[in-house]
Amino acid sequence: MGALSQLLASLPEEERFILTMHYIRSMSPEEIAQTLGVPERAVQSVITSGKSRLLSALNPEQ
Repeated sequence: MGALSQLLASLPEEERFILTMHYIRSMSPEEIAQTLGVPERAVQSVITSGKSRLLSALNPEQ
């Protein structure tokens, strides 16, 4: 398992699911929100915080 796969696996399920939908399935925040039945703003927040967490873990010296 690669470093990114391990990091994704360590995220909470909801965050991992949303990031996968956005970055791997190329779904927009609006599409994800409609699919999950949650506000788009909540999806955008999860994407932003999840991306930040992954980048920090991949580049710990920054």
